[in-house]
Amino acid sequence: MRVINESFTFSTEGEIDFVDLTDKVRGVVRESGVRNGLVHVFAPHATGVIVLTEYDSNLLNDIRNVLERLIPRRASYGHPSNAHSHLRSMFLCPDRTLPIVDGRVTLGTWQSLFFIETDVHPRQRTLIIQVLGE
Repeated sequence: MRVINESFTFSTEGEIDFVDLTDKVRGVVRESGVRNGLVHVFAPHATGVIVLTEYDSNLLNDIRNVLERLIPRRASYGHPSNAHSHLRSMFLCPDRTLPIVDGRVTLGTWQSLFFIETDVHPRQRTLIIQVLGE
């Protein structure tokens, strides 16, 4: 079994910014040479999450609106400045594991892999991609 680790850094534009990771992850898998296995994608951040969803601007706006309704930015929190960012990230995972079949990441017809910035300011973020398989 082969294990390939790669990381890369990217910038976000601030609160509830969506960064499409799909092509980057596909490229890492393609370059790895792994034909069958798994790719694990991890964001080591307290205020960033990874989701699988459709890339549709109306849907992305719906996600923004739902996060604001469920965990509003302007509520009474004990943690200064960005408690809502941490709370939002508690309910969404910082990682995803996807199957690799015949050298390709397996996604549903409409699925894309996104990083969502939940913090209040633009940030430099790191993504760790680990490919395992044969």
